[in-house]
Formats: sequence, structure tokens, C-alpha cells
Amino acid sequence: MATEAKIDFDVLNRLITQGKSTTEIAKYFSCTPGAVSQAKKKLKISVVKNVALENAHKVVGQDLDAVAQLQKINQDANEILDLLMRWNRGDEAALQVLESQVRKVRIGKTEKFVEEFKFKDPRELALKAMAEIRGQLNLQLEIFQALYDMKAVQEFQEEVLTIIGEVDKNVRREIIERLKARRAVRSAVQIT
Repeated sequence: MATEAKIDFDVLNRLITQGKSTTEIAKYFSCTPGAVSQAKKKLKISVVKNVALENAHKVVGQDLDAVAQLQKINQDANEILDLLMRWNRGDEAALQVLESQVRKVRIGKTEKFVEEFKFKDPRELALKAMAEIRGQLNLQLEIFQALYDMKAVQEFQEEVLTIIGEVDKNVRREIIERLKARRAVRSAVQIT
């Protein structure tokens, strides 16, 4: 831990962008190359997190096609599940729907009419459809939670800046300028 405290991340970033090797950086900070490697890793992780947070507002303000796509997949999976459950209960109309879907198969360059149908156990297929629906619902929940969290962060940041602006407009302006400057530095960072 003592070697980590010696490494200034701003200086580390500058040395990396200058093309200095890990050994050269270790000599500069009077630490081991392993400590430099760990610091580089932490710097890379913090840059990735900051970039993600800086771009979060863009995601919050947009409609996500992923949610609409998941809802469509969920609808389709529910239709398949309903059909399978009707088939499992012996509904003739459901069996006719399933049989009508497979008339011909392509073998090589020729098509051949299907003479005999062999279906998997509808209960097994229904369980697979249920598992897919559960997975889709979990994924939707994760997406909604992430969007909610990003929205909460955005609202918190806006509220803090509003309150600071009410107390001192110059401080608010200085905070915004510093954040913009850091964004510009981070966008130019290239970690090797």
C-alpha cells in the first residue's frame, strides 16, 4: 500500500501518454514495476467508470430499443407457451397449428414432404419457454434498475448544482468548468 500512495495518477497518465515503459515509470516514482502495473490497472478502471458515468445521461434521456425488443421476445415466448400448454391439454386446434408449420424439409437441393411428425414432450418444451420468459423478465428488471439508478444520479447531480448555484453562482460555474475540463482530459487518455 505504501508504494500506491507515491503514484500520482495524473502524472502516471501523462507518462503513459508520453510512451514511457513500466520500468521507466517505476524509476520515476521510485517504486516497483508491479506497483506501476497495479496503478495502471486502477487508472484504467477509473477511466472506464468515469466514461460510463459521463455517458449515462445520454442513455437516461433516450428510449431503449432493448426494452422494446425484450418485450417482443417475451410476447413471442408467451404465445409459444400458450400453444404448448393447449397442446399438452389435448387441444386439437393447437396440434393442427403445430403440424401445419412443418410441411416440407430441404435435404440437399431437393425438398421432401414430411410424412411423419415427431414432437418433443410438450411439457419439456413448455418448461424451456417458461425458463426463457423468466430470463427475459430478469433482464428487463436489471435494465430498468440500471436506468432508475442513472436517473437518480442525474437528478442528484442537478439538485446539488442547483443548490450550489443558489448559494454562489461563481462556485457552481467553477464546478461545471472543472468537470468539463476533466471530461476533456479523460477523452484524450490512451491507456496502454
